[in-house]
Amino acid sequence: MVSYLFFDAWTPRALSLLRLICGAQIVQHGAQKLFGILAAHTPGPAPFSQMWIGGVIEFVGGILLIIGLLTRPAAFLLSGTMAVAYFQFHAPKSFFPVVNEGDLAVTFCILFLFLVFAGGGSWSLDSVFRKPQPAS
Repeated sequence: MVSYLFFDAWTPRALSLLRLICGAQIVQHGAQKLFGILAAHTPGPAPFSQMWIGGVIEFVGGILLIIGLLTRPAAFLLSGTMAVAYFQFHAPKSFFPVVNEGDLAVTFCILFLFLVFAGGGSWSLDSVFRKPQPAS
């Protein structure tokens, strides 16, 4: 029989890995929008346009997730950005995410929403700066 104590002990670390990987993925999308890298060499969007703002949120929010700093507010902004991306750009094409190619936006939206409630995990700067709670 598998001991659940092992899994319980590693849950905060697994949460940190989830946060880090999701941050690394979304920062690439932001870099693509802002700098035209990792895609066709196109100039970035006009400053302060909707695409530019989304790219900034993805790039900066992704970096914050990677290092685990301000995880909850960054994840909240990213979750909202993914919801806007889905409903504005994908949903009008079809009701089904697999058809409208919005499945990644939906997945990111839910993952980031989870991080809003779960936090950054044990391997994060948030955990370093967290004040110790008094024993009850």
